[in-house]
Amino acid sequence: MEKPKGKLISVGGAEDKGTDLEQGFIQRNRLNFFELGILKRIVVETGGTDKRIEVITTASSIPLEVGENYLHSFGKIGCTNVGVIDIRNRSDANNPEFIQRIKNCDCAMFSGGDQLRLTSIFGGTDIYQILHDRYLNESNFVIAGTSAGAMAMSNTMIYQGKSELAHLKGEVKITTGLAFVANVIIDSHFDKRGRFSRLAQAVASNPQCLGIGLGEDTGVIVTNGNELEVVGSGAVIIVDGKDINHSNITDVDFGAPISVENIRVNILVRGNGYLLKERKFLSEMLVAIN
Repeated sequence: MEKPKGKLISVGGAEDKGTDLEQGFIQRNRLNFFELGILKRIVVETGGTDKRIEVITTASSIPLEVGENYLHSFGKIGCTNVGVIDIRNRSDANNPEFIQRIKNCDCAMFSGGDQLRLTSIFGGTDIYQILHDRYLNESNFVIAGTSAGAMAMSNTMIYQGKSELAHLKGEVKITTGLAFVANVIIDSHFDKRGRFSRLAQAVASNPQCLGIGLGEDTGVIVTNGNELEVVGSGAVIIVDGKDINHSNITDVDFGAPISVENIRVNILVRGNGYLLKERKFLSEMLVAIN
């Protein structure tokens, strides 16, 4: 994959966007957005409060409520040019109006909800191709996402897996994501929902991929498809399977517990960085790459 000129911003979420995939029910009373500090950083990276931001609420089962909350939150920062695009199916994804809005915006931001909705609805569409082309070729273009919107950004995507069963083979379901960033697997709500075993199994099954576990009110900004900077108040866990010596994941039956030797874990906080291709931790991101 050629080096992209745009930026990716993935946020671990701090809110339920309508569907709790682990519990299987809808919650409508926790639409508190991640702290405005991260939202403000998205605006800064996009170029300022007058830039056009399109919020894509496809993943959510309550898109109207989520869209209104985004408009309110961006408005508190002073943004004056924010829209909401609610694409419900593949027919909507081919709507000429929506296509033109994606062509014209400075930032496309995916809300949370169900990441499988994003891949199944957008895969192969004109909007998907436009997003990829703009991200690769335009230095001032930002793709952002929170929760499910963050998880869908990678080429390998977790779409299901209960935390309490994630140590058992086959309980973590993986498919192809939107592939804005290669050789990573992103998980969200990482600390609050106890998802370490889930990400560890995904990495053990795909050791060429780095696992990126995003805490709530915490995110990463990826520049040049490689340089990762941590923002927000929590931690980002990077799970590296490159040096795994032993894993029983191919030998045991489905439903049996897995064992993995020598998986590497890095804990990053605000100001830290990481080079994805080099698999290198940076204690001071800006100093290290300038």
